[in-house]
Amino acid sequence: MKMPKDFLFGAASASYQVEGAWNEDGKGLSNWDVFSKIPGKTFENTNGDVAVDHYHRYKEDIALMAEMGLESYRFSISWPRIFPNGTGEVNEKGLEFYNNLIDECLKHDIVPFVTLYHWDLPQALEEKGGWKNKETVDAFVRFADTCFQSFGDRVNHWITFNEAVIFCSLGYLTGAHPPGIEGDVKGYFQTTHNVFVAHARAVELFKQNGHTGEIGITHVFNPAFSIDDAEENKFAEMHANAYATHWFYDPILKGEYPEYVVNGLSEQGLLPEMTEEELDVLKRTAPMNDFIGLNYYSPQRVMKNDSALVMAGGRENSTGRPGNPSFDGVYKTVKMDDKVYTKWDWEISPEAFLAGMHMLKDRYGDVKIYITENGLGDVDPIVDGEIMDTPRIEYIEGHLRAVKHAVQQGINVAGYYAWSVIDLLSWLNGYKKQYGFIYVDHNNGLARKKKQSFHWYKEIIATRAEDL
Repeated sequence: MKMPKDFLFGAASASYQVEGAWNEDGKGLSNWDVFSKIPGKTFENTNGDVAVDHYHRYKEDIALMAEMGLESYRFSISWPRIFPNGTGEVNEKGLEFYNNLIDECLKHDIVPFVTLYHWDLPQALEEKGGWKNKETVDAFVRFADTCFQSFGDRVNHWITFNEAVIFCSLGYLTGAHPPGIEGDVKGYFQTTHNVFVAHARAVELFKQNGHTGEIGITHVFNPAFSIDDAEENKFAEMHANAYATHWFYDPILKGEYPEYVVNGLSEQGLLPEMTEEELDVLKRTAPMNDFIGLNYYSPQRVMKNDSALVMAGGRENSTGRPGNPSFDGVYKTVKMDDKVYTKWDWEISPEAFLAGMHMLKDRYGDVKIYITENGLGDVDPIVDGEIMDTPRIEYIEGHLRAVKHAVQQGINVAGYYAWSVIDLLSWLNGYKKQYGFIYVDHNNGLARKKKQSFHWYKEIIATRAEDL
């Protein structure tokens, strides 16, 4: 079987991780511009001031994407590049950059897939309370509207937010990401609610204004599975999926919050402040979502929490690695002897990926899915001058095979975006953790070089994954 003709083979990046040019052409400060410069926050104090200089080298990078046969490029728009202070005057130079980037994609027959928010919040809004402040919701809707109007004649695929669970939990529970607050459980749930409302309002505006194309949201997808059939561990699985998946997917796709979580939060005094109008906009926009984006790297293996550990987010591995209890102490994630893991202790499981997609279909029906991120973070070996990233090929091959099985089994998967198109700044991990098909040599003027995986993915796309 070949993948369907309209299935998009793509790869992804994010503005802060690739662009650089942090203070050029009128761009304002982002929360990451500030946070990454706090000593000790990132590996070797790396930051995105230059990143991989995609801002100046986008033509070269897109030419490489075209050579790879990439059908679609998922990238994000830096909010402070468009609105330096989050609101107020539009920065025309910011619009010009993304117009040029989009046009360059189209010149090479690459479909632009735009993410509006991939974590780089204007610092001016962060200082007013960030996503805890409902004014940020209003500001986001204006930013989204400006992007729809400016780029909507050429962009037909829109993601509002990337991974709310990450920027909200690491921002307010573990303090590993901006604004660096620890243990604010109520703040965590409030920020997730505000993000869902911002998403819903942007979707409604998009539809009301008659924009063509499709719009959705991208969530982390790490389905939970019990380590065994013990009743207490199966309960842990149910609880984990309710809080880590249903809380994020239900308000988008069902238009309401999962009753189990609402009851639990109410009992603990942790339920977010929600107005009737906010709940109503979630309800009425749920059918307007055209797709859900899944960022899948690994599942959770869970059991009843029998330890006194507290949730923590280490600098170099703030997501993905097992060994933490949940915020409420009900369950913990564990590493299992019979599973395979990356160097960062993220489990490699295409089988759990496929099982998880079936779980989603069972709960939400025939929703359209894009795999918006999937890939391997590794330290790539260089052998005789060639970047031999065989483990990445094996990782993506296994997960693409799972996607192919999903399509064969009637799950509506419309595209696959590997993370990432090029080696980039891996947030807290600096440049040590590599994800790309394209290598960036930081000792040689950021020179680009094609990896082994570049040639492999080119062949996969050319053959529509027929041989997988």
